Amino acid sequence: MKLYRRLIRYLRPYRLVFAASLAAMALGSLLDGFTMILLIPFLRSLFGEVAVLPAAGDLVEKVLEFTVGGLIGGADPRVSLRNVIILVLVALLVKNALFYVARILSMVVREGIVRDMRDQLYGHLQRLPLGFFDRVKTGQLVARVFTDTNQTKEVITYAIADVLRQTVSLVAFVAMLFIISWKLSLLALVVAPLFLGFLKPMLWRLRRGYRSAYDAQGELTSMLQETASGARLVKAYGAENFEHERFKETNLTFFKQMVRAERIRLLSSPLSEVLGSIVTLIIVWVGAQFVFSGGLTAEAFLTFLTISLRVQLPIKTLTTFPARAQLAMAAADRFFEILDTGMEPVSATGRDVHQFEREVVYDDVHFAYDSDEPVLRGVSFEVKRGEVVALVGPSGAGKSTIVDLLPRFYRPHKGRITVDGVDVAEIRLESLRNLLGVVSQETVIFHDTVQANIAYGGLDRYSQEEIEAAAHAANAQEFIERLPDGYDTLLGDRGVRLSGGQRQRIAIARALLRDPPLLILDEATSALDTESERLVQGAIDHLMANRTVIVVAHRLSTIQGADKIIVLDDGRIVESGRHDDLLTRDGPYRRLYQMQFSRASDWTAGGGVTVP
Repeated sequence: MKLYRRLIRYLRPYRLVFAASLAAMALGSLLDGFTMILLIPFLRSLFGEVAVLPAAGDLVEKVLEFTVGGLIGGADPRVSLRNVIILVLVALLVKNALFYVARILSMVVREGIVRDMRDQLYGHLQRLPLGFFDRVKTGQLVARVFTDTNQTKEVITYAIADVLRQTVSLVAFVAMLFIISWKLSLLALVVAPLFLGFLKPMLWRLRRGYRSAYDAQGELTSMLQETASGARLVKAYGAENFEHERFKETNLTFFKQMVRAERIRLLSSPLSEVLGSIVTLIIVWVGAQFVFSGGLTAEAFLTFLTISLRVQLPIKTLTTFPARAQLAMAAADRFFEILDTGMEPVSATGRDVHQFEREVVYDDVHFAYDSDEPVLRGVSFEVKRGEVVALVGPSGAGKSTIVDLLPRFYRPHKGRITVDGVDVAEIRLESLRNLLGVVSQETVIFHDTVQANIAYGGLDRYSQEEIEAAAHAANAQEFIERLPDGYDTLLGDRGVRLSGGQRQRIAIARALLRDPPLLILDEATSALDTESERLVQGAIDHLMANRTVIVVAHRLSTIQGADKIIVLDDGRIVESGRHDDLLTRDGPYRRLYQMQFSRASDWTAGGGVTVP
């Protein structure tokens, strides 16, 4: 029930439209039930009897006399029959018009709710910490944003378009049945729930089965996304059959779980129909006894039977709804699982820092990811304004983790990081990140125009001249002008139309346009060839001018001019100093330097990005 209540909250913005839909359904259902009551005067007129018998004094006759007695209460059966047919036709037209309006309104509510759910989920994803995306596969997120919200729509579809309408219809029909014979109606209300209780044990198994099936579907989506992104690697290693077999195995798991759940769900329909038919047969037997004893007229009993048969559809819909809804509720489970994930921590005080004036300090910083193995062990250093500080060391030493802590992608487990003496945990997140520019080895290019990628997140804040000036400073102007539509050229998925060096220069232009006082370069040239690296070098020189820079470097030739080089190993700082000083010591930096240059005898000092 808690899950249902959470879903119902999404109805609040649409409560007026929802109320109008419900009103139209109610009126349509009342007309539907009333057309059934008209069977009594229809049958009487057909057999030449008086259509309405006000003298009879029972409730049915009183309702007919009050509503349509003036139209069909004449003595001529032919006129009464004609009028009854006209009334039924008008009632049918109005009823279907009302149902059409109700369905249109419920569709607007349903699709609006799904839109709101999708918007909320996507907005929540944007505010989740980076660690969440390290744990969850991209395909699983795609499945939850699209597949799960779409399936969750089904429970809202049934609740609004089917369940509510059928509930109103059921109430109207039951009211008509009580008007005709309260004794038979009471019998039906007592017997029916006894049979419907048989359906309850299936529901929990259904929810669990659908949840497993959706998890498997998410795995399929992840697999498809991974192999599509890594198609070059798959083909280079001849792994097409391997990937196909892996997909087939997961697909088979999804198939088995879905078939198991559907087998239970499909059982609910014939089971409810059989139980409903048993209830109807009991009513037929008891009702026939009433007719034989004179307690009920034959035409009233036939009308009662006709309405009771019509009642089976809403009863079937309502009794099978919980089973049908389990698929959607399993999807809702996964939807709310994301929404219940804690968002990126915001600062308690929300201080704004508009400029960087003095220094960044790492003070006894410890950090570990999900495992218990520490990544950083008491790291402490200072970066003064205007300095270039380089982080070097073997893979896994903690270099990238250090720079990820500054913009609060992660939070240290112990110790603190300060900017001008203010703990970054106390700075409002947007304010903190406005101080920073990040250029990494893995450049992200979106399927958008060149100018939209350069002015990412702020196309309306920058003029065309500012965008072009940033591109020019990043040495990107020349290749941009050669593109088919210049700055309006769509770059394709992940920037497939550009080379690695071109993508990197777009990223540098992006950082130049933002003009941050603090800059992080995370191995920004390690994946480039010599020619591309030379072109990117000039762009980085422009970017680093008059800024405070933290450089994560793999090629030691690129950071020889740094003001301070910090050498890391196993999450600790093992030595620090300038390039020349570190070479005079027989320490880790000298060994790293000798190892790199002994492997590349043709290395030249100008081949890398030399820090001025």
